[in-house]
Amino acid sequence: MRLRSSKGENIRERTFRFGVRIVKMVNRLPRTAAGFALGNQVIRSGTAIGANVEEADAAESREDFVHKMKIALKEAQETRYWLRTIIEAELLVDEETQSLLKECDEIVRILHTIIANTVKINR
Repeated sequence: MRLRSSKGENIRERTFRFGVRIVKMVNRLPRTAAGFALGNQVIRSGTAIGANVEEADAAESREDFVHKMKIALKEAQETRYWLRTIIEAELLVDEETQSLLKECDEIVRILHTIIANTVKINR
């Protein structure tokens, strides 16, 4: 199953690039208790999005595909929460962090659409 957004962009590649950007952002967090704790959370959820999309692409059935995409969606929503926390706590407020939050919002919307369209096809 090829995973592409309406613009033809491969969601697998997009979520992979997002994960790489998350790793780079975490490396810039302050070396404080809060920086380590939030960095650990956001790196786990932010890189899990792409890993679950990758698994969905190799799904054994449509139901398996939807299940894995729902996990990716949950990870994206969690990542959005941690990014908002990092920004609001003023641990790292810059253009890149704001851009990551915007990209995460877009990924959440794309995953919602993929899931909804796949479920609709099943009916």
